[in-house]
Amino acid sequence: MSKFWGFVDNIESYICRTLLAIFVCLLFLQVIVRTLFAFSFSWVEELSIYMFVWFVFFGASYAAKMGAHNRVTFQFKFLSPRKIKYIEAFADLFWIFFNVVFVYLAIDFIFNKMNRFQSSQTLGFHLSWVYIVLPIAFTLMTIRVIQVNYRKLVLDEEMVDPDSIDLDAVKAEAESHSHGTSSSEGEK
Repeated sequence: MSKFWGFVDNIESYICRTLLAIFVCLLFLQVIVRTLFAFSFSWVEELSIYMFVWFVFFGASYAAKMGAHNRVTFQFKFLSPRKIKYIEAFADLFWIFFNVVFVYLAIDFIFNKMNRFQSSQTLGFHLSWVYIVLPIAFTLMTIRVIQVNYRKLVLDEEMVDPDSIDLDAVKAEAESHSHGTSSSEGEK
């Protein structure tokens, strides 16, 4: 059962990896076929675009899970980390509200207001299959924002930005590599 929950907890990552691999392979195939045979598949570019759009929305949900969305935080520079945590949580309430409204509007558009004859140009399927990513991804994003705030506020976990670099660790690693090569050169 823990494998199942591990899979569910990383669903956005798996979806993004799969979509990226498929649309990169499709575009590579298109380049090869165009270059070698002066021929192209009309559906490859359209499908790749749709897959890229899905990739972006699921990637945004994954970024929310990692707590890696861009924020303006300069104004918090002189506040304590505890206060920053609560101010960001309050700001996330607006984000959650926006997501809930957006999910409602997306579902209303897809199932009630979308043209019934609006289909993909080359693939021929109804575009609601493309737009369905909106309520799915924004629902996942809302769950991830709540999850991150639960971890920060209730479990008191420190969320580390995946893009932050520990300069001291980088310097120490660089020094260990430089000492390792100089000592191995001295042995020769």
